[in-house]
Amino acid sequence: MVEERMGDCWSHTKDQFDNLEKHTQWGIEFVEKYNKFVKERSEIEINYAKQIRNLSKKYQPKKNSREEEESKYTFCRAFFTTLNELNDYAGQHEVIAENLTSQIFIELTRYLQELKAERKTHFHDGRKAQQYIESSWKQLESCKRRFERDCKEADRAQQYFEKMDADINVTKADVEKARQQAQMRHQMASDSKGDYSSYLQKFNQEQNDHYHTIIPNIFQKLQDMEEKRIERVGACMKTFAEVDRQVLPIVGKCLDGMTTAAESIEPKTDSQQVVESFKSGFEPPSDVEFEDYGQAMKRTVSENSLSNSKESKEKPAGKSKPKLWPFIKNKNKGSGPEDFSHLPPEQRRKKLQGKIDDLNKDIHKEMDQRDALTKMKDVYIKNPQMGDPASVDPRLTEIGQNIEKLQSEVQKFEGWLAEVEERMPSKSDSHRRSGLYETQSSVAVSNNCAQDRESPDGSYTEEQNTETQVKANINPNPTPNPNPIPTTMPDDEEFDDDDEPLATIGTCKALYPFEGHNEGTIAVAEGELLYVIEEDKGDGWTRVRRNQDEEGYVPTSYIEVNLEPNAKGAMTYI
Repeated sequence: MVEERMGDCWSHTKDQFDNLEKHTQWGIEFVEKYNKFVKERSEIEINYAKQIRNLSKKYQPKKNSREEEESKYTFCRAFFTTLNELNDYAGQHEVIAENLTSQIFIELTRYLQELKAERKTHFHDGRKAQQYIESSWKQLESCKRRFERDCKEADRAQQYFEKMDADINVTKADVEKARQQAQMRHQMASDSKGDYSSYLQKFNQEQNDHYHTIIPNIFQKLQDMEEKRIERVGACMKTFAEVDRQVLPIVGKCLDGMTTAAESIEPKTDSQQVVESFKSGFEPPSDVEFEDYGQAMKRTVSENSLSNSKESKEKPAGKSKPKLWPFIKNKNKGSGPEDFSHLPPEQRRKKLQGKIDDLNKDIHKEMDQRDALTKMKDVYIKNPQMGDPASVDPRLTEIGQNIEKLQSEVQKFEGWLAEVEERMPSKSDSHRRSGLYETQSSVAVSNNCAQDRESPDGSYTEEQNTETQVKANINPNPTPNPNPIPTTMPDDEEFDDDDEPLATIGTCKALYPFEGHNEGTIAVAEGELLYVIEEDKGDGWTRVRRNQDEEGYVPTSYIEVNLEPNAKGAMTYI
């Protein structure tokens, strides 16, 4: 019974160790699985950041002239800002990957090694304690069996002695020998009994320690180990979330930067940039003169009359064909000549000015290098041990030649620029026309007053836009206005006031706002009603008055004029 009971206890203890061994092994495998999960998440963040950086780099502006062109527009600058913010956003994902690796993956990898070593130690101690108690039990059983055997031997020796002592035929020597043998067996049984009793007491103490101290302590250590493992996993899961939370403020700033960039887009500013970029600087076309075919004409077949007829059709009133500047197609798609003569005046002026600015920058760079080398040469002269002054001379000579060459280029381009500015109408009268043509040219495109005479292939046609035709013509033979959108201001002599104010000859309504920054002009608002005191004399300007103290010139194409019937050449036109 005792052996069966002990066997059951040992079997139960062994089963408990087996269960704990399986559970702790599963716990280690869970930590390894979670650690692998963190590693894969870190790799995803790294790959995502790499893809985001590559995307941002792919759409970054290239280092060419187009970059400068695009940077003028607010929507392009907003996109470039978005790309930069996106690059910083990718950096935060790299931070997430780095923190996941350093704060979780590496730490868990180290902890797993410690956990496995600790688990191995605990189960080794458990198996050792189990083996020791089993060994003690075997020794106890051995003492018990020896004691039992010695007792049986003593009983048999005693019975043999008694038998010999009762037998009268046995000699006295045999009886004495049997008695001594019986005493010896009894002594051996007594010794075995003492050993058994002593070892039994020792085993009971060891068994008590085994089941009440050693095994519980091992189980407690395994429990503590398991609790620490679970606590460590929980801490890692919390860190997993905190790693993301730590970068949220910077990610938020990146997103705020993208939002701010998007809100900074100004459509009107960008559209005005387009106007400034493609403004040609050509004079607006003059009015098409009336050709009267109703009068009786002598038809002759002379060569002179035929040529005159052709000239009258091709070149009315002896004037050259006007340039239709808003609608001219640029057929020079290539790089063009060095002086940009293939471009419209305004575009050519901008190109030349930009080239001059670039050359001046290069000159300043060369001068800075020359100054630095000159200082170096002075140092060498004062301290010959630092270097040979003559070694700097070739480079100084080369820089001097470069500067002369660049200055020659600047003079060449400045000459072309001066030629363009002299020919441009907006530069002929700096006091009254500066900036005016730029304003009216942008309005002329949007306003329906521009004569659209361009055919689909860009060629010139004589068909007049109905919106620019004269609304009413009181004078049967009016002199047409050769320039509905003015490019020059009236002469100063024409603007000088007489002693008495000019009389009112009609009224007008402003069709478009006019700022009137230049001398002699007057600012008007769209829809404003004004008095006409001097009609357009063919220069594209009409003199108006707001009150007794405010008067000046406004572009005729900006107003709708209604002259009084008795005014000279009275007419209503836009």
